[in-house]
Amino acid sequence: MPELPDLQVFSRNLTKELKGKTVKKLTIVNKKKLKTPAATLKKVLEGSKLTKVKREGKELHFEFSNGNVLGMHLMLHGNLYLCDKKHDKKYPIVEMLFDDETGLVLTDFQGMANVTLNPEERTAPDALSKEVSYKWLKGQLEKKKGPIKTVLMDQKVIRGIGNAYADEILWDARISPVAVSNSIPNEKLKALVKSIKSVLKNAEKQILKKNPDLISGEVRDFLLIHNAKREKSPTGGKILTMMVGGRKTYYTEEQEEWQ
Repeated sequence: MPELPDLQVFSRNLTKELKGKTVKKLTIVNKKKLKTPAATLKKVLEGSKLTKVKREGKELHFEFSNGNVLGMHLMLHGNLYLCDKKHDKKYPIVEMLFDDETGLVLTDFQGMANVTLNPEERTAPDALSKEVSYKWLKGQLEKKKGPIKTVLMDQKVIRGIGNAYADEILWDARISPVAVSNSIPNEKLKALVKSIKSVLKNAEKQILKKNPDLISGEVRDFLLIHNAKREKSPTGGKILTMMVGGRKTYYTEEQEEWQ
């Protein structure tokens, strides 16, 4: 599943490619996960100019000149493709054709990727927002006795972090993924906040460097810990794996654990 750095790059490139173009035709191919009637989506979005694509947590928000927003969640296997009028992609969910005959297609072989008209504003802060501070994090963790990794991945607590980057962030802060959340020392919480920001921002830079036009998929080969091709961390720790919250987790013994 694309995580925050991937979606940052997608939103940047989609804005660059599609900003200022008007939706000529909207086609909902797979209505399985549709929360708004297809007819309503067509009425609201056809004839509207796209002003921006931005990331919100793990979603992409397509903002239009008439004030409406089309939220898009790629889920595990959703992919986006740009095309010229027609496409040959399998398993389409939604197709947008713009006035210059540019097309954008969302596909998903599982049919789980979805779109929502004017998605509700989330109360949990985005991982890169100023709200995510040491004081905020300390307040969130004070009553949580579960593993810190599950908290970082909980989109109702903090938005944008998934399995891969939770591992990268926790290694960077040298905190074990199974450390009990409310037992982590204050100094380590400060380190964790810094790692959240720095790891995610650096990942975006790495993705742009490797694939500057990316609008779909995942670039993971630069990851330091959550990487099946690596045996040791940059500081020499053997990379180990275990299951945390039902997710395969990469870590090293360099990371401290508190119970």
